[in-house]
Amino acid sequence: MARFRNKKAAFVKPVMKKQPTVDHITGDKIPKSFVFSRGKLPGSLRQLQMDLRKLMLPYTALKLKEKRRNNIKDFLNIAGPMGVTHFLILSKTETAPYLRVARTPQGPTLTFKIQEYSLAVDVAHSQVRPRCPQDVFKNPPLIFHPLFFQIVLSGFGTGEQHLKLTTIMFQNIFPGIDINTVSAVKLSSCERIVLLNYNKETKLIDFRHYSIRLQPVGVSRRIRKFVQNHQVPDLRSLQDVSDFVTKAGYGSESEADEEAATVSLPSDLGRVNRASTKSAVKLQEIGPRMTLQLMKVEEGLCSGGVIFSEYGDYGKQKTQETEVEQKQEDEEVMVED
Repeated sequence: MARFRNKKAAFVKPVMKKQPTVDHITGDKIPKSFVFSRGKLPGSLRQLQMDLRKLMLPYTALKLKEKRRNNIKDFLNIAGPMGVTHFLILSKTETAPYLRVARTPQGPTLTFKIQEYSLAVDVAHSQVRPRCPQDVFKNPPLIFHPLFFQIVLSGFGTGEQHLKLTTIMFQNIFPGIDINTVSAVKLSSCERIVLLNYNKETKLIDFRHYSIRLQPVGVSRRIRKFVQNHQVPDLRSLQDVSDFVTKAGYGSESEADEEAATVSLPSDLGRVNRASTKSAVKLQEIGPRMTLQLMKVEEGLCSGGVIFSEYGDYGKQKTQETEVEQKQEDEEVMVED
């Protein structure tokens, strides 16, 4: 009897969707980023690096592979062809972790000292009802263009040069939304927002990441879930269908919403939020959370003249010490290789 050979299925290379480089509404170039580290990081900072990559989605390399022997030039060589405009670089010294935000290919570079940080998983554990659906990362977080920029960056308008550079850097690191064309943007894509607040007294920046959701005002939680899920509710314990709507504890949930937190939608959004009714804007933190202190601003990409230094007159000396530490790290990497 003849035997039939089992032919192996031919491997078909998956077709990758090419990301757009220009916003089809505003016509501006879409900023893209690399998030990577320099030197050895502990486990918690490694997780913070992954949280920052998720925050920068979809215009970042979520599965970027890096080796200890890689240097800044290696990332810069592939940044140009891929349209990468910003680097977020994590590092750790004996005293504290640091975050460098750099504009490619020629700078400037902002160096922040991470005073405190909480991972996304820690933020979720601190909440009674954590909410972080994976669909929210399909679109970039909101950052409003000029007139509404104070919603995202608060307290930066002091007129000092290094704070202006910080404002411009964070303004350009995410795709902007022009308020004149916001009606053309799909409301379903506005699901995240990054908020930063600068404290003039402590000189610290609070970095927060929230998800955005809308709830219709005056609609009970039971009705809202029924409309969203399209599941038949359990009415066995009720005498009448009206009890399902008017049951105590559910009918007045949305009545406590403040008038300032409600909006009128220009179009319908989902099954519950309608343009004819008002909806309450709800923000829920999804992390990561950081408290940053601006330590240094350099003209170039992780090099060049020092525009600002938190050490004042000792800035040049500290800069030289930092350069020596970086050289030592590179030498250690070469020895290990």
